[in-house]
This record gives sequence, C-alpha cells and structure tokens, in this order.
Amino acid sequence: MHLKKTVGVTCALLLCASTLLLYSCQRASGEWRGQEKLIILGIDGMDPQLLDRFMQEGKMPNFARLAQQGSYKHLTTSIPPQSPVAWSNLITGMNAGGHGIFDFIHRDPKTMELYFSTSRVEPPKHSLNIGSWVIPLGSGSADQLRQGKSFWEILDQHGIPNSVIRIPANFPPVPAKGFTLSGMGTPDLRGTYGTFSFYTDDPMATAGAVEGGQIIPVQVDGSQVKASLIGPDNSFRKGAPPATEPFTVSLDPQEAVAKISLQDHEFVLKEGEWSDWVPVEFQLIPFFGNVRGMCRFYLKQTHPRFELYVSPINIDPAAPALPISTPSSYSRVLAKEAGEFYTQGISEDTKALSAGVLEDKEYLEQSRTVLAEHRRIFDTEFPKFNKGLFFFYFSSLDLNSHMMWRLTDPNHPEYNAAAAAQYGSALEEFYEQIDQVLGEVMPKLDDHTTLLVLSDHGFAPYNRSFNLNTWLLNNGYVELKTGDNVDQVTPLANVDWTRTRAYGIGLNGLYLNIRGREREGIVQPGAEETALLKELQSKLLAERDPANGQPVITRVDLASEAYQGPNARKGPDALVGYNRGYRAGWKTILGAFPPEVLENNDNPWSGDHCMDYTLVPGVLLSNRKIHAGAPALTDITPTILELFGIQKQNDMMGHSVFQPDRASR
Repeated sequence: MHLKKTVGVTCALLLCASTLLLYSCQRASGEWRGQEKLIILGIDGMDPQLLDRFMQEGKMPNFARLAQQGSYKHLTTSIPPQSPVAWSNLITGMNAGGHGIFDFIHRDPKTMELYFSTSRVEPPKHSLNIGSWVIPLGSGSADQLRQGKSFWEILDQHGIPNSVIRIPANFPPVPAKGFTLSGMGTPDLRGTYGTFSFYTDDPMATAGAVEGGQIIPVQVDGSQVKASLIGPDNSFRKGAPPATEPFTVSLDPQEAVAKISLQDHEFVLKEGEWSDWVPVEFQLIPFFGNVRGMCRFYLKQTHPRFELYVSPINIDPAAPALPISTPSSYSRVLAKEAGEFYTQGISEDTKALSAGVLEDKEYLEQSRTVLAEHRRIFDTEFPKFNKGLFFFYFSSLDLNSHMMWRLTDPNHPEYNAAAAAQYGSALEEFYEQIDQVLGEVMPKLDDHTTLLVLSDHGFAPYNRSFNLNTWLLNNGYVELKTGDNVDQVTPLANVDWTRTRAYGIGLNGLYLNIRGREREGIVQPGAEETALLKELQSKLLAERDPANGQPVITRVDLASEAYQGPNARKGPDALVGYNRGYRAGWKTILGAFPPEVLENNDNPWSGDHCMDYTLVPGVLLSNRKIHAGAPALTDITPTILELFGIQKQNDMMGHSVFQPDRASR
C-alpha cells in the first residue's frame, strides 16, 4: 500500500513536471499550442439601464440569451469615468496612479500649457533654416504617453497570438507581435482629435474657427467655387503654415448637383449626398515629402446658398503618414480587404452637429457609416480568429448617446418633440446593431472559448453645467490680476498665481497650486495642502442647484486615496464627481471663467458619464460564471492573464472575475 502511494505520487509529480516542461517549451518556442481562446467585445458607453430595458423589450435577444445562460454584472468604472482613463485601467490592470492617464486633458505644471493626455506628436528638435525653408535635422516623433505594460504585450511575451483592434489609448501603437489597430486617441492628419471644414457663401455665417472645425467663406463665380483643403502644418516652412490643396466645385445652374475636382479625382454629388473616401496628397516640399490623407465630402446645399462639409482629413490606412497599426502593413491589408475606413479615433463628427453645421439626419448618416465600417472590419477579421485572443472595440453607443440623449429624454433642456418623433429611436437602433454583432459571435463559442462583453462606463443625462473655475473664482480660491477682466474663453487667462490656491482643468480635475510643483505655487505641501483639500471637498459637496435643490456634486475623491502607483501625484489633487444630470461646463474644462456657476446645457451633446463614477457603471457579460461580486475594469487584464495561465504582475490591482472576491476567499 505504501509502495503504491509512492509510485502514484511519483507518477503524478512526473506528469506535472512534464506538463510544466511542455508549457515552458511552448513559451520558449514562441508558439502557443494551448486550446484556450478568448473573445472580448469592448463596447464604449453601453449603459446597464438602457441594456436592461432593451433586453426586457425583446430588442436585444442575443444579450438576453448571454445574460441568462452565462453571467451579467455591473462593471465598476474608473475614477474619473472618462474613456481614456477607463480603457487604460483595463489595458494595464492599474488605475491612473499607475498608467498616468487622468483625463482627456493634462497640464504642464511648470508652463500651465494644456495637452492631450494619451499621445504627443512632435516635429524634429533641430533644423536648418535656408530662406523660407526649414530643413529638419533628424526625424519627428509620435509618443505614446500611457505607461505600464498592456495585456497584449504580456501575451506576446508568452507566445500567445492576439488581435487587438481599435482599442483606445494606444496611439501610436506600442510595439507588438500581434495585429493591432489604434482607436480613440488617434489624431486626424492635422494632429487634432478631428477638425472639419465647412465652405459657404452665406454672408451671415461667421467665418473662422469653431470648436472642432473651421467655417470658410467662399464665392460662387460663374457657377463655380474655388477653395482649398486645409492639411497638416508644413514644418518645412518658416512658421509652419498649414499645407493646402486646391479643389473646384462646379455647380449645375438648374439642378441640385455639383461636380467636385480634387487633384486627379472627379466625382458628382447630389444635394444631400455623401461622397466615398477621397484620397488627397499634401505637398510639403517640392518633388518629395508628400503626405497622404483622405476625406469625405457632403454637399449640403447648392442653391440658393452654397454649403459644403468636408470631414477631418483622416490618416489614410492604405498609406499611413503616422503609425496606426502593428505591423505597419496591417492597416494597408485592412483597407484592401474591408475598404477604406475612418482612422481618426473619434470618428463620429459630434462637433459638426454641435456647431450646427450638420443636422440630426446628416449626423446620423455619418454615424451609421462609421458603424458600418467597423462592422466590415469585424466581419473581415473575426472569421480569421482561431487561437489566442481577439479584441474588438465599438465606439457607436458612446458617441451617439452623447448626441442623441436629448431626443430620448423629455426632461432635457434641448428635447424637441418633432425631432424625437423622427430620430428618437436612433440610439436604440445602434444598440440593436451591437446585438447583431454579438449574434455573430455566439455560434463560435465552445468549451474552450471564453467570451467577455464589456463597457467602460454607462451613461446619464447632462442637463446642467457646473463651471468649476467660476465657482473657485467666486469663492476666493482663484484671484485675477488687478484691473483685469474675467476671460470667458482663454485658458487660465489673467490668473494671479501668487494669490491663487486652486484651479480646475479637464472634465473632473481639481488642482491645488502647490509650491514646488506648479510654476508659481503657493500652497505648502503637507498639512496646508490636506486642510485645503478637505475644505474644498466639504464646500463642493454642499453645493445645491437653486433651480431644483438637487446636489450638484455627490463625490469628491482625493487623489491620495483614489490612486496607487508612481504617477499618483502627477494628476489632479481631487476628482469632482457630479450628480446625474450635471457635468463640468465646456469652457471651464479648459480653464476659462464663464459668467454663471450653473447654466443649462443647450448643446446637442446631451448625455454624458464624466460624473460620480458610482452612478455610471459599465456592464460585464460572459458565457462563464462570474464569481467576483463587484468586478472592476482593473480586473480585466488579470482575468485575461489567468485564462492563459499567466501570473499577473505585481503592480496590477485586480484579480480574475472568475475567482471569488478576496474578502470571500
């Protein structure tokens, strides 16, 4: 009996050792031979309340089936619940204290200049001036600002094949062995989050820059319009003026139709018609140095006024001027197999709708095209998946919840009954399309395939704006230079930093003017800093909306308590969590001082999530049993790693959602 036990134990040990040896050899060879497969559908902005309603109404049968047969739970979002922060939490298994992404907008405390949080594109540092030309010495750079190792980099290290398509906060894409395509955070060719152009001969139109675009006056001369597309800044020229390319619009004098000629391309549009993608090359320096992009034209009106919308100039995936995929050839292959597509990270042109350049009908046509392109890419790539991990990101629910919420909510200041009758079901239709995508995935599931369907946050109405910087000014925390007027536009203009103790930047960020950190900091680190934060926290939580008596702010999280990691002190000192129905005002986000502390939101951007993170959770569904009682975004990467037998890294906060919570273990 003793001998049998010894032999049994020995055989078990040998079997275990051989299994570990095989597992190790698979890793060493760089080839994954395991059977486990993982599919992740990342759906930005899918809201649990809306999902529950649409499932109950029978409009999302595939989600209902997955929830019934598998698991469905709310997913704790990030602090603050902003997409670049949330997806960075998911990507790294850390919060902002680790990965360093705190908001869409960051500031340099030494210069107080603002910049996009996730990436930086810079020209060469040195150049040679010859006449009006600037000759660069060396090359420029596109830098990824998110820190921490992504889950797919870890999978690469273990030889596990993966495709990660359109995940946010990954521009430029980190070096990877798998197929990746950058998503939210990818700029247009001009280096912005998206700058449209609108050409019109309407003398009442205000020419110049508007948020997210530019209004360009033109003249109709002999049934012809001559104008220029505005391209990237030409760093080869002194002052780096934007490169331009001329185009001509020939109007039919009788019919509502026009012919557009751009470089070697000619096409005809009817009034109210969109073009396909049109390639355009901008010449930066004669004979070489051309940069290729692409855009879409929308002929809004021919008579009696001329109105032409041109989309932001997108990076052409077939000839990318900036890195957008790994390998670099991947975007070219996608463009060939699935057709050209928006590469700009925020593809839906919400700013054109907010500016009144596009109407609801026109905006929705553009948004449906975006989702159709994403589905074409999905339908091209998903059938190829047979091992490892497949991740695909959809943006449509987020952007269209932002813009269409007002037509679903009679209590919103911008609700319009006539528009709601026409377009009030649009958001529901986008949800139904995502259900169709899930319907394509479900038949592929088997005993060795795990499915995760998740959103980074939910949604809420955005009815009223709270102008944090105006509140700080009125309450004596910001002081202006003597004799200077309040600037309602320019970021932090006329601020007397020698007497200012706090300021707001971004959608949720509250900063103190800390001595030794800010350029002219006056708040002493330590006890004075802590006391001031507690004072601000108490006063902000006491704010009530005089219009209805509701609390405006329901949480103020101190960074020292919310964040862990080496970057915990580099972001805001506190995170303002607004109540449902409230958000930071558009101008206060950039450090300006609108006249009113509270005002109605009269922008089509009518739904939001940059609020109290506990009020806007995301969703998590799986075909497997989720044992975690309160799963969070930071649990997703540990879950991915556990499914492939990989130990999570020490700096990761969460644990696998398929394991019980720590407290119950």
